[in-house]
Amino acid sequence: MNGLPVIKVLVVEDSPVVREFLVCILGSDPAIRVVGTAHDGEEALDAVRRTRPDVITMDIHMPRLNGLEATRRIMETDPIPIIMVSGSEDAREVVTTFDAMEAGALAVLRRPAGLGHPDHEATARELVQTVKLMAEVKVVRRWPRRRPGEPAPRAVEMALAQAPAKLRIVAIGASTGGPPVLQTILAALPKSFPVPVVIVQHMAAGFSRGFMEWLALSSALPLHLAAHGEHMRPGHVYLAPDEVQMKVARHERIVLTRDEPENGLRPSVSCLFRSVVEVYGCDAVAGLLTGMGRDGAEELRLLKEKGAITFAQDKESSVVHGMPGEAIRLDAAMLVLSPGKIAAVLTSLAENGHAQWRRK
Repeated sequence: MNGLPVIKVLVVEDSPVVREFLVCILGSDPAIRVVGTAHDGEEALDAVRRTRPDVITMDIHMPRLNGLEATRRIMETDPIPIIMVSGSEDAREVVTTFDAMEAGALAVLRRPAGLGHPDHEATARELVQTVKLMAEVKVVRRWPRRRPGEPAPRAVEMALAQAPAKLRIVAIGASTGGPPVLQTILAALPKSFPVPVVIVQHMAAGFSRGFMEWLALSSALPLHLAAHGEHMRPGHVYLAPDEVQMKVARHERIVLTRDEPENGLRPSVSCLFRSVVEVYGCDAVAGLLTGMGRDGAEELRLLKEKGAITFAQDKESSVVHGMPGEAIRLDAAMLVLSPGKIAAVLTSLAENGHAQWRRK
């Protein structure tokens, strides 16, 4: 390994066959060492204290203590990057997987396909690469919440004063750590929110519908997996589906394409934001949430230059401050906000913009 540190991984999985399968895949990479296994959540808690892993792969459905409760306890006591590895298509289990992300897990992956399956190599490689990426993340437990009655920062007041006279869309991009932040934002938006919201959340293929259903449990706004040619309605939320680029078009239409990945990603925030620049210009609000890399940062700067209101999640609350941090470095974000503040600002901007529009 040429002196490079080895990533220590704990595999938590109740099926002995699947457990050994995951150990085999992870152990095949010289940068990874499996330091322990556990067949349920109780064993996992003991193994965490004993082996001090850098990353945990976690099953959801297990005896004694399931993956959700194990994740919650680990993140309360010994915060460690946790990857949920799911082999189930069951909607309830998928929802529980996202509950685990709310509790602090960083990513969710489908269990790699079996030996001999045409997708085996690609899915096994995805697991190994995700473990390596998550090993670099300094996990956070909870984001700080602004106290009730605390005055709004001057930058927010200035942004509200500059609210578009005809706000027509909100566009948001997120990656690692994004699901619980999006849940916080959407849960706080009122049922009367007057414009459509379009979202690109980087996520492993196969989880988009479960993610939408999980968000819908706490949101007053109707949520949709976007469909090609769909007409966007005020107060509705549209999530980019798997493996396509999502764009907006004139007359409030959604366009889905098989265009090449951007920044290695499909869907890509950059692709969505660029279409928002072209179609909506200054009549938009757009922002970047927690996530690795720089997807969407340059395009957020273009939106700001067009006169749109732009924001980025603050460093303190971000699991990874890559995307929002790059936006801040480029001076692309007019506002730097905690998750608890974003919904209030979006609501104020939307209401101010529509109030001004109605007065004209």
